[in-house]
Amino acid sequence: MAGSVDPPDETPEGLPGGGDEYRSVVFDESFVRAARIRELSALERMADDTTADPEDPGIRHGGSSGGDGDMAIDDDRYAYRPGRVRRRGRGAGAGALLVVLLVAVVFAAAVHFGSRYPYQPPSDQRAEPLRMTLVALAPAGAVTGGEPGDLFARGPAASDRSGAAGVALPAARRTTHFSEGQVTAALSVARDYLVRSSLDPAVVTGATVRPVRALLDPGQLAQFDRSLDSPAADGQHATGGWLVRFDPARVALADPGVRVRGSLRVAEVSAGVLEVTADHTTTYALRPAASGGDSADASLFTVRRELRLRFDRDDLRTHRVELVASHVQAGPMDCSADLSGALRPLLAGERARATAPPAADPYASAPATAARHCAPLSPASQPAPP
Repeated sequence: MAGSVDPPDETPEGLPGGGDEYRSVVFDESFVRAARIRELSALERMADDTTADPEDPGIRHGGSSGGDGDMAIDDDRYAYRPGRVRRRGRGAGAGALLVVLLVAVVFAAAVHFGSRYPYQPPSDQRAEPLRMTLVALAPAGAVTGGEPGDLFARGPAASDRSGAAGVALPAARRTTHFSEGQVTAALSVARDYLVRSSLDPAVVTGATVRPVRALLDPGQLAQFDRSLDSPAADGQHATGGWLVRFDPARVALADPGVRVRGSLRVAEVSAGVLEVTADHTTTYALRPAASGGDSADASLFTVRRELRLRFDRDDLRTHRVELVASHVQAGPMDCSADLSGALRPLLAGERARATAPPAADPYASAPATAARHCAPLSPASQPAPP
C-alpha cells in the first residue's frame, strides 16, 4: 500500500481533525477506482422500513494479525433489493377496515339494545299505603236460592268465563320509558294478583293469605298484616281492601267455578312507574257452612273490585306489585254489616234488616273514613225468577 505524500508533521490532507489515530487509514488509488457510487432511487428513500439483511452487515471491521486495524468497506451496502421492502399500504388498509367494522358492530349493538331495553334509572320510590273504600249492596227483598248452575244460567253471569280464564290480558305495547316486555310483565303480575286474591278457593275461604302476601311490595307488608290481624274500617286496614274473604264459620263455596268478567288497562304515570287499572266483577255461588255440602240452597254473591296497581322497575324485576287504591262493592249484604273484616253475605232466603246506611254525625269523634258505605243492590244483578 502506498505511503502518505503529506509531510510527517502535518495533518493528512482530507482527514478531519487529524491526529495519529487516522494515520494508518490510507485509501490508495486502486480502492477509489473500485468503489461504486450510486444515488438512491426515490423508492429506496421512501422505503423507511427496509429491514437489514442479517447477511449484509454493511461495514465490517476487522484487524490483521499485525494489529494495523485495516477497515474494509462493502461497496454493495446501498444496493436495492426489492424483496426486502415491506408493503405497508396493504397492512395499514386492512387494519383501518377492521377498526371501521368494529365501530360499526358496536354502534349497531348499542342501537339494538337501546331500543329493546331502554335506559332504566334506579328507582328511589317508596310504596304508598293502600287507600280503600268498601260499599255494601243491600237487596230490596229476599235473596234468591237454588242450584248453582241454574242460578248462573238465569243471571247476568251466564256468559262469563270461569276462574282465571275470565281474567284476560290485553295486547301489550311499549311506552315511552318501558319496553313491551316490561309492560307484559306488569300485566302478568296484575293478573296473578287478581287470581290469587279473589279466585283462589283457599284464600276466599280464609285458609291462607300467603299467595297474596307473596306478591306485595315489601313496603306494604306491615299494612297488609295489620289489616288481616286487626282489621278496622278506617280506609286503610280493612281485609276486603286486599282480598276477597268470606267468614268460614257462616259461608262455604257451593261451586268452585267463580265467574269473572272485566278488563285491564296499563299506562305510564312517570318515567319510572307503570300503573295497571283492573276492573273486574266476580260472582260466587255460596251456601251456608252448616248445610253439609248441600248446594240446593245456594245463592249468588257478587263482588266488583276496581284496583290500581303500580309497578316500578324493582317490582317488575322481583314480580311484586304495589296496590295503591281499592274500591269494592259487594252484595247482597246488610247495610249494618261490619266491612272491616271478612265479608258476611246474605244467603238464600235472607233479607237485609237495613237497606240504607246509618246516619252520619259530623260531630262524632270517630274518623270520617270509618263511616259505613252502603247502596241498594239492583234487582237486575240477581237471578231472574224461574
